Amino acid sequence: MHSVLKTTLVGAVFSTALGAGAFANPYEAYDGTTLIVNFPAHPHYEAVVQVLPQFTEETGIEVEVDMLPYLKMRERQTLELTQDEGEYDLISYVVFSKADYIFADQLENLAKYFMNPKLSDPTYDAKDLIDGYVQNIGVAGGTKGYLPGPTGSLFGLPQGSETSVLMYRKDIFEKHGIDVPQNYDQLLEVACQIPEVEPGMGGMASRAASGHQASHAFLLHLAPLGGRVFDDNWNPVINSEEGVAAANALKTIVDCGPKGAMSFGPSEAANSFSNGESAMFMDSIAFAPGFEDPTRSKVAGNVGYALHPEGVRRGSQTGGFGIAIPKNAEHKEAAFLLAQWLTSKRGDKLIAMAGGNPSRFSTYADAEVQAKYPFAETFGEALKYADPDWRPIIPTWGKINADIGTTMSKVLTEGLDPKEALDGVAERSRAIMEEAGYYTWQ
Repeated sequence: MHSVLKTTLVGAVFSTALGAGAFANPYEAYDGTTLIVNFPAHPHYEAVVQVLPQFTEETGIEVEVDMLPYLKMRERQTLELTQDEGEYDLISYVVFSKADYIFADQLENLAKYFMNPKLSDPTYDAKDLIDGYVQNIGVAGGTKGYLPGPTGSLFGLPQGSETSVLMYRKDIFEKHGIDVPQNYDQLLEVACQIPEVEPGMGGMASRAASGHQASHAFLLHLAPLGGRVFDDNWNPVINSEEGVAAANALKTIVDCGPKGAMSFGPSEAANSFSNGESAMFMDSIAFAPGFEDPTRSKVAGNVGYALHPEGVRRGSQTGGFGIAIPKNAEHKEAAFLLAQWLTSKRGDKLIAMAGGNPSRFSTYADAEVQAKYPFAETFGEALKYADPDWRPIIPTWGKINADIGTTMSKVLTEGLDPKEALDGVAERSRAIMEEAGYYTWQ
């Protein structure tokens, strides 16, 4: 059973100046249209729902929201996108669904909408969108098939996208004269120093549970430490020296972490930090507003924010959600207007002020946003290093990701040698890629 939220507030029509002395309403043709959108039950989309009545008031376009847990959302979308006529006009999708949906030709290419002068807002300023987010969530068909390049196209826009930053206890660090880690050597040293100087407190809370969470945690360190899952010819290189270093880094973090760390998913890791059981947390920016809420957090006011520490390179993760128009949508043009409004400078700031994750550099630099959220300035700087290629968004990724997660769990819980573990992943990944045809042209 899912909940349906509906905005019904219809008010004055928003007018846009098209030239000196000439005014037109770009929304007039869609006044009274009702869009049905599919969003995840997620803090960012709770913020989006708060601003939808304003969209309706300005445009006359009503919006019904079908909100589901994101794994249930994926199941429902898989069913809906295969129908001749789908229920949804706009969907939010998890980043790793991008390859599956585009490969199956289920999403609209957005080029024709941005080319249409009746639909495309000339003040949209696409260059202000966070590059790593756009590349990771929205582009396909370019380099490696899932990144920008001369043959790439845009299929989605960032909405609830995320990157990784380091969050730490300012009071604990000041108490013991600990410097904020700037690189991985310092990060691992501090992670194991904390339990010694603060008995009962873990160094850093991290995802580690078997499956996707352990894979995510490993990949979080792989990119900045110089590794990749594949080279440019799709040869597995996850078992490289850099890959082993990433596995050892994760094991050190978990070993020096809080009690129960081996079973943590993102929520458990965030709760450990929020409850004062860990001195550091390196994961999505989406958790930061909760850490600053004194009704939900025991560490509110004592949290510092820093860039994801540097390894061989800067490379924070990119993930989260984007929005796209299904190929079988009924109201595609009106859906584009909603997507454009939500990701515009004004829409992005409204969502940010309601507690959502910005998709634009200008929103993070905004004085009002920074005044409300003390972490905004640091996050804006961190997003300059958001890495759209920290994991491969390809149709075979689901199988490979699951294998990484299961294998890394054995490294963390059973003492499996990291090199042996990653050699096995590389061998199995090659077989999966060969079956899928990735070596046909070699």
